[in-house]
Amino acid sequence: MKITETLVAEHRIFLRVFDQIERLLPRMRTVAEVRRMASLVEALLMDHGATETELAYPALDHIMEDKGRLERLHQEHQEIDAGLREVQAAPSLVEARRRLEAALLMSRRHFQFEERFVFPLFEELLQQGTLAELGADWMQRIAGSGSDR
Repeated sequence: MKITETLVAEHRIFLRVFDQIERLLPRMRTVAEVRRMASLVEALLMDHGATETELAYPALDHIMEDKGRLERLHQEHQEIDAGLREVQAAPSLVEARRRLEAALLMSRRHFQFEERFVFPLFEELLQQGTLAELGADWMQRIAGSGSDR
């Protein structure tokens, strides 16, 4: 499986999780509940973001002349992380909900950008063997992360 396929598959899973959280959000009655959901999303995205920034993006970095394109992705990762941390500091239930909704929306937009512009670059600029090798590296990371817990 190519790295682009694995990352898109993760996006699909995350989007379904986001859908469920958005359905539950109006029924959450405490700030603590919303904060727990934000922590869950943050944990999921942390591993995913690490895969992108440590495994996938460097493969493009060395062959792209304009590295500014990838800087946008790094910046968006930081903004999403910051948005999820803001949920933890929300002073009220309404504000916590609003901040979590904003972070989920930002994540959705980021996924769309990657799938429309970045992943096609991977397919265009990297050889199929390299994409498959990166996908295998991702599988090893996933297999190894389960034993840490």
